Amino acid sequence: MADRKPQIGLMGIMQALYDDMLPGITERQANYARQIAQQLSDVADVHFPRPVRTRADAEEIVAGFERDNLDGILIVMLTYGPAMNVTRTLVNTRLPLMLANTQPERNITDKWDMGDMTYNQGVHGAQDTANVLARAGIPLPVVTDDWRAPEFKQQVEDWARAAAAASALRRLKVAIFGYSMNGMGDIRVDETAMLRKLGPQIDSLAPGELYRAMQAASSAEIQAVIEQENQLFEIDSKLSQAQREESARYLVALRRILSEGGYGAYSTHFGTIGEDGRFKFLPLAAASTLMAEGYGFGAEGDACSAILVAAGHVLAGDAHFTEMYAMDFDRDTALMSHMGEGNWKVARQDRRTRLIDRPLGIGALDNPPTFLFQIQPGPATLASLAPMQGEHFRLIVAEGEILDTPEMPLLEMPYGEFKPRTGVRACLNGWLRAGGTHHQVMNLGHYANRWRLFCEMTGIELVEV
Repeated sequence: MADRKPQIGLMGIMQALYDDMLPGITERQANYARQIAQQLSDVADVHFPRPVRTRADAEEIVAGFERDNLDGILIVMLTYGPAMNVTRTLVNTRLPLMLANTQPERNITDKWDMGDMTYNQGVHGAQDTANVLARAGIPLPVVTDDWRAPEFKQQVEDWARAAAAASALRRLKVAIFGYSMNGMGDIRVDETAMLRKLGPQIDSLAPGELYRAMQAASSAEIQAVIEQENQLFEIDSKLSQAQREESARYLVALRRILSEGGYGAYSTHFGTIGEDGRFKFLPLAAASTLMAEGYGFGAEGDACSAILVAAGHVLAGDAHFTEMYAMDFDRDTALMSHMGEGNWKVARQDRRTRLIDRPLGIGALDNPPTFLFQIQPGPATLASLAPMQGEHFRLIVAEGEILDTPEMPLLEMPYGEFKPRTGVRACLNGWLRAGGTHHQVMNLGHYANRWRLFCEMTGIELVEV
């Protein structure tokens, strides 16, 4: 899901009466729409079948977008087009909409004639269409700008990524191995409400399925994992060959189960692994690499976090599972870490990620190979998906920075200090009042706007703190 470009339909609207006045106008404006599609091609695959000139055109084209399972519809007025031609199909479509209020020419000049006025008159068609959608209560993000401007592309990309994330959730399957951590309240979710509201299907898998897949892993598959790790990471000399092979066996097995079952996200609770009796240590390194490959992950059987990490991959790329461990009131930060599962693609770029022999008492098993890194300093965004009541879900979002802090030599798991834009006191006050959970997804960069668009498309309540 993470590598797939958003698939967007471009709905270019005009009307047939201009053909008599300006012969060739339909093809001319169709070429303009194709230019917009090409301009956006590095951020989305834009599908433009032909201009919409009648109500029948609108219904046929939107039906095609839905049949092809596109992620959203970008509306562009190629000239003025009467809103009544498109109202019913746009109100009824399940695809999210965005209105690109633009025109072929950036500037008005004294050389313009009536033809130029007609080619560039999309703004009042945009007003007509936006009005009928507003009256219908349809969410309609709008970008007004020159279609060649970087800001135009950025706003369309934000919307397209949000649309792709919402679309991915509708198709998502989540595998929970065993059970969720007993007594942990904020990870509990009504699975049928989740399915009805957002689309993800949550399946419980037996730990034995993982064990059997591990036994079926071939020597060649295991060796391929070890060789890749040797190339990418600094390997702790304390790690034995047996540890390396067993860790690789986890990765091979989980990959196969997720791939064959069509799962885009998963969770393995340490209690499930530790109490089973057949496993040697926890699959921490496998979780890190699977996140780096684009899978969603949540610890302790947390389906909501696994779902949100999967969405974060599509929304912004390289999503990282984490939680707030402690606060620093002088640096105004929260220490972000977890037991050892973390996406190594968010690691600092100025030093190699290490794969270490890590003593860990949790689970009462042997030392699990664990990736150790600090998070890359710079802009970052945290998000938490909080189940409320019934089909009411809330997304809590905080933008901020990962600080360039000294190493913590005694800490043996991924970590970094997050300084919220609003400060740790105000951020955590808002987070707790809103019911933000203790597991989060982190993306490097500022993406609150994309999460905002995502919430509009999915009907999730948004709280920014």
